[in-house]
Amino acid sequence: MSVTATPASLAPDHHAQFIDLLQSSLEQNAFIKLVLAKYVGDETDLQRIIIKPVTVKTQPCLSFVYRYKTRDITKNLPLAEGVASIAELLPTSFKNAHLLALTDEAQLEYSKKGKPSLFKSKPQQLREVPSAEHNREKNRFLDLSRPFLADLGVTNSKHELIPAMSRKWKQINKFIEVFSHALTSSPLALDKPVRVADFGSGKGYLTFAIHDYLRNTLNADGEVTGVELREDMVTLCNAAAAKLEHPGLVFKCGDVRSVAPSELDVMIALHACDIATDYAIHTGIRSGASIIMCSPCCHKQIRLQIQSPALLKPMLQYGLHLGQQAEMVTDSLRALFLEACGYETKVFEFISLDHTNKNKMILAVKRAEPVDPAQLLMKIQELKDFYHITEHCLETLLRADGYL
Repeated sequence: MSVTATPASLAPDHHAQFIDLLQSSLEQNAFIKLVLAKYVGDETDLQRIIIKPVTVKTQPCLSFVYRYKTRDITKNLPLAEGVASIAELLPTSFKNAHLLALTDEAQLEYSKKGKPSLFKSKPQQLREVPSAEHNREKNRFLDLSRPFLADLGVTNSKHELIPAMSRKWKQINKFIEVFSHALTSSPLALDKPVRVADFGSGKGYLTFAIHDYLRNTLNADGEVTGVELREDMVTLCNAAAAKLEHPGLVFKCGDVRSVAPSELDVMIALHACDIATDYAIHTGIRSGASIIMCSPCCHKQIRLQIQSPALLKPMLQYGLHLGQQAEMVTDSLRALFLEACGYETKVFEFISLDHTNKNKMILAVKRAEPVDPAQLLMKIQELKDFYHITEHCLETLLRADGYL
């Protein structure tokens, strides 16, 4: 018995067969995931590409997650363009491709000499196609695989959440969710750099998160500055940004009064104490920010001025209630001042009380068309008169600059 070699001209085109399998799985809505591995290209630290289905603005796409040693970069491509890109990457950049579909599994491998081999099998257990909408939400916000989370101590080396950081993780995720919705409703366009300042950035959890979201999820040019008074935190964060290769992310030592950018698109100030929140809001308005995000902390200025009506004094004799009233009045006035300056403003619970006791957020998004502030200013004055408030820091700052 003899074995005759198959002529090269009759050899099966495994590359074409694999792409056909991919195309078929997409057409049948059976595609689950594709992993490109064994990278042989020129990019430093690129390890693999993970490709999943995703829906972007009702259009089915393929989400390419480029996994580097210390970071991930996400790119969403229309189906046809995505398939063409995969075909081009094999075998010039990757020598291994693993396709996972609802009813099939296929692996394309290239030998050192470039000879392709195609292996096909059936799944051993029933699979479900992941929801593209669900994947879209996951891609829009953060997941635990983000490298900066490990460097900041939120996850371990295996990208698993450290239990003690669960509250911080919930805060980070919620923050990005709030920012994402604000960005959608704002006049900001992503075809030019998005300039962000985070005042009181601390260890940089939210600063890194918003930069990562802009750059790696939205593929936008994010220019993010963290401002922090503690020099050791600034040094730590700048070192982490350099190590993780976060271009456009920098940390500066100072506060909202000493580091005040002339132009901003997004102003963030979480847990700024007392009138520091007012200075931050004023900076956001003065710099033309389209989005202002504040989570106030302490309300001393107004609390010292409030003279409660006699009817309310029995209720407000308790310190807790008095503090809650000062908080409500102070932040209501801040929201109204923002409305008067042309912003649509919301005041809501940022994180449930189970996760942090500093849970209120003031979110302001610039309106497309300005509003007549006359009625708002009248309501503000009525509130001030009712509580005998003579000065509100934000009002003083805005009037000095001619915004009111």
